[in-house]
Amino acid sequence: MDTNQKPLALALSQLTWPEVETYIATGKPLLLPLGSFEQHGPMGLMGTDYLCAETVAMAAAGIAGWLVAPPLVYTPAPFNMAFAGTVSVSVPTFTLLLEEVCSSFISHGFNQIYLLNGHGANLEPARQVIKNLAPHAIKLRSWWDFDEVQDLRQTAFGTWEGLHATPAEISITQVNQRRLDPDLAREPPMPLSEAYIKAHSGDRHGDPISHQRTFPDGRVGSHSALASPHIGTQLIAIAAQAIVDELSDLINANPAYVETGDQIRVR
Repeated sequence: MDTNQKPLALALSQLTWPEVETYIATGKPLLLPLGSFEQHGPMGLMGTDYLCAETVAMAAAGIAGWLVAPPLVYTPAPFNMAFAGTVSVSVPTFTLLLEEVCSSFISHGFNQIYLLNGHGANLEPARQVIKNLAPHAIKLRSWWDFDEVQDLRQTAFGTWEGLHATPAEISITQVNQRRLDPDLAREPPMPLSEAYIKAHSGDRHGDPISHQRTFPDGRVGSHSALASPHIGTQLIAIAAQAIVDELSDLINANPAYVETGDQIRVR
């Protein structure tokens, strides 16, 4: 390890293999961010989903001294393929990639992997990977899952949070990434009904042409112009601490845990 009294780098990409070997020997978890590369409206960055997941993961790792793997960026986003720059891979391709990445980490001795998600379409494939790799200890969470995060989203943005290009996720990117003029998204988007939100949560959208026709600027009920780096800073801190608390509790209760679907099952 570095002898200059610097803290251990939190990014796996910044370590040497002997440093990784030393970290594995501690039994600490590995955080693996999952995102996407797709449009996020007129003022949202293409990398919003993976940037949010990585930012929150790094914040959690900074609290607990954990390690963060490079994010998986190219994931299923077929509904956004009518918007320039979006990259989408098939569900089978993403499922196989995620499974082989996790298998690689497991083979090296990482016995606790925490998948931190930032893209709704990743959830079902990730759950399938967890089942395929059982009984290895893999936990799946989206950064917005926690009650405290949901409360802040609701308080700050209400129904204008919407489903895509949300002010919450754009707020997070504004903390460390470029900020675009909110006038680009000044006009409120078409509001969504509760029935629509329920039917389309988890990125269950239609074909790309119909999707773009219905949501021409890419926002799905989300008033992106309400985004604020101040709120983003709060969201990062709250989500990161919630992750640390949850994962620490699981580790303290039993070092070996696995997730089956939405339930934690102790080996």
